[in-house]
Amino acid sequence: MLKKLAFIIFSCIVSLSYAQNNTDFCKQMDALNQRVQQHHFRPKPLNDSLSKSVFYSFLERLDENKRFFQQSDLLLFQSDEFQIDDAIASGDCSFIEKYSTILKQRIEASKSYVASLKNETFDYSGRDTLYFSAEAKSGYFKDDFSFKKYWNKRIRYSILDHLVEQDSAFSYLEENFKSLEAEAKPKIIQNQLCLLDELLHKNGEMDIFVKESFLNAFANYQDPNSFFYNDSDKSQFEDSVSNHQLTFGIDTAKNKNGDIVIAYIAPGSAAFLNGNFEENDVIKSLTSPIQTLETFCVSNEDISAFTSNEKNETIIFKIKKQNGSIQDIQLTKTELKVEQNSCTAFIIKQKYNFAYLNIPSFYTDFDSPLGNGLAHDVANQLQILSKENVKGLVIDLRFNGGGSMKEAAELSGLFINKGPLAILKYGNGDTFTITDHFKGTLFNKPIVILIDNFSASASEFFAAAMQDYNRAIIVGSPSHGKASAQVILPLSETDDLGFCKLTIEKFYRVTGKSHQSVGIVPDIILPSLYDVFKTNEVHSPFALSNDAISPNLRHISYKKLPMTEIQSRSKIRVENNESFKAIKSINSTMLNNYIDRDLSYALTLNNIYDDVKNYNDLWTNFYQAIDLTTKNIIVKNTAATRSKLSDADIKLNKILIEDISTDIYIHEALAILSDVRNIKLH
Repeated sequence: MLKKLAFIIFSCIVSLSYAQNNTDFCKQMDALNQRVQQHHFRPKPLNDSLSKSVFYSFLERLDENKRFFQQSDLLLFQSDEFQIDDAIASGDCSFIEKYSTILKQRIEASKSYVASLKNETFDYSGRDTLYFSAEAKSGYFKDDFSFKKYWNKRIRYSILDHLVEQDSAFSYLEENFKSLEAEAKPKIIQNQLCLLDELLHKNGEMDIFVKESFLNAFANYQDPNSFFYNDSDKSQFEDSVSNHQLTFGIDTAKNKNGDIVIAYIAPGSAAFLNGNFEENDVIKSLTSPIQTLETFCVSNEDISAFTSNEKNETIIFKIKKQNGSIQDIQLTKTELKVEQNSCTAFIIKQKYNFAYLNIPSFYTDFDSPLGNGLAHDVANQLQILSKENVKGLVIDLRFNGGGSMKEAAELSGLFINKGPLAILKYGNGDTFTITDHFKGTLFNKPIVILIDNFSASASEFFAAAMQDYNRAIIVGSPSHGKASAQVILPLSETDDLGFCKLTIEKFYRVTGKSHQSVGIVPDIILPSLYDVFKTNEVHSPFALSNDAISPNLRHISYKKLPMTEIQSRSKIRVENNESFKAIKSINSTMLNNYIDRDLSYALTLNNIYDDVKNYNDLWTNFYQAIDLTTKNIIVKNTAATRSKLSDADIKLNKILIEDISTDIYIHEALAILSDVRNIKLH
């Protein structure tokens, strides 16, 4: 447990119960503030600035799309705007009660009104208008009239949108509209009622959701990567960066009827070995020693949170089989390898043999004395590649959000001949240099590293080190811009108050520069679907600033490659590549017509049909353009992988090979590797 917590990552009965929960919230609020002040890299003072920011962030979390609160509620809440800092300092948490009470009332009122629409005849003549604006910020409802107008319009829009998605022929929809609308209306209303019920039971119950929303608003005010974690949050996060986990081996999903069903059973898992579970079984309830969760109108996220909670090690699954029978099956978690957190090299056959390696995350093994995780797995793959006569390597870090900094440092050491890798800076100003002390490398051929806007934290640590040592060519889009490390800390010695993930240090490149809020800028930038979409950390509220420090140690880089010529060749290829042209085109269209759209039209079947059709046609044309212009390349498994593939692996392996063979970014990375080799040979 200590190892996990120290891991750096980037009526009367009701009244008594409520009072007890409120006491816990007071303790959580106080403990979180103490942890922040003691451990955060740059804790912000308790003052009116904090109070105002936390207040509005809290409201945003409670009612993100302004669908529930009214302006009269805001007048009531407004007294807290500059008092939250005083409440935290004094330990007075009574302010929280009204938010939960009013939010429940507003959601219940929404349910009541939406249910009443079943008997109302809707107007689709276009007398009402739909507005789409990226810049205009919607306000809270003025009164009951505006609240009812919103929900009435929302249900009508959902019905028309559903009809258009169900049938692509406008003439059919127009001719049969009356019967189709009558059939769709109760389904759409019931679905919306179910979604509202999910909100009422979010995080188990509304009171808990409201309190955890406040704790997260407070933590997030410090920086975008600091959070409050309940038991389930902590378990899910650790599972995401671990190569082993305690699990039932069941993935769930919602079917069209709104039931929670078993979508996948992991081979070798507890559910698999039990033998009584089947895909498409409906889960009716989950019972742990602590509580029972009924699954009707509960989100799939809440199901995942319940099953991943480390305190729910044994659960009774009430299952409805496809033959209609009901079974109660008790299941206890067992340890299972996380297949998503593993890496396998592929061989790409061209003029030269190149290798491709996707790194999904910087996962680690919390329970191994040696901490064998990603770096250990990559080292094994590099040993395998040494027998395959490859002339270069593509390492794919796209959509890799990071993980263990230790793994990132050890991975860097596999490719450089010792030296400083990065510099950590603590809140008190002290610094520590992370160094690879081991001579030699496991791979000395050319490397291209693919990154994108979602490559973050440990991914950026590794990419920066490889770029600063001239050890790899970085290709793709500027990365996320997260140059900070976090630690998970308990809020109490008994873990009963939950946990917090806090930013405790920033890290800098060996040059002393920081990529915080800037990202790793690739040596060769390729067009991306997400260009200018504001997904990077710099666009997050309260993002840490960019700065620089003076390094104490000098790093000895490898010889510089002729980047000007390599960049020039890549630029010519990209400008003449129809797939990259299609990416530029759809990015521009998405930005202008959807992300930054400023549009309004009458609420009619015809207008919604045209809007949906235009959007679907945009993506259809894009995928057609990609399919027509992208040639498959020959991708094969290494000999070592082929000898170990089981029947269960073959289908997934085929999909992976197909994805690699048609990925234009991998194609360009391979072309760059060929350029490096050809230029070196001359």
